[in-house]
Amino acid sequence: MGMWEIMQKGGLVMWPIALCSVVAVVIIVERLIYFRRIRVDEQRLINRLKSTLAKGHHDEALAICESNPSPISNLMRVGIEHRDDEPSLLRESILDAANMEIPRLERFLSALGTVANISTLLGLLGTVTGNIRAFGVFGSTGGISDPEQLAKGISEALITTAAGLIVSIPAVIFYNYLVTKVNHIIIRLENRVNDMVHLLHGSKGK
Repeated sequence: MGMWEIMQKGGLVMWPIALCSVVAVVIIVERLIYFRRIRVDEQRLINRLKSTLAKGHHDEALAICESNPSPISNLMRVGIEHRDDEPSLLRESILDAANMEIPRLERFLSALGTVANISTLLGLLGTVTGNIRAFGVFGSTGGISDPEQLAKGISEALITTAAGLIVSIPAVIFYNYLVTKVNHIIIRLENRVNDMVHLLHGSKGK
């Protein structure tokens, strides 16, 4: 059975389910590429910046941050630019930068969660419409007026249920995985703020 034949047998509900699958795939691929792009060895980056700042080479430190794009390097870049501020102001600047990173990390995740929920509901809707179509072939006496229509109704109900679950299950899995990944990054950013303040304030005036 080809994809087009499945779409036809599943009825009209299959089209929004198919659209949900496309949206889910696009979001998942985009987020995986994004997290791969911002992945860096944080400790190695911090040590490299610490060595550079200890020598007073602030422009070089900024260049290192620019060449290693990640949430950590973005925070360090902001911190370096505000290195002459008092520790409390410096910490506030870094925290503001951390808060700016959160929307980038969470981008499209709410949409992915919505797709996961909607595809399940669409599968359920297809089940209901398919059953209505199947039971609609019974006459007033309870006999089957058209066995072919009964089979089509049952087929529609089963196909849409399966399609909804096929889209929803991977979407839920990736949604939970990506949300967990974002939460871990946010926790790391929060834990790094004080270290950055001490590092940058210690290099002040060098």
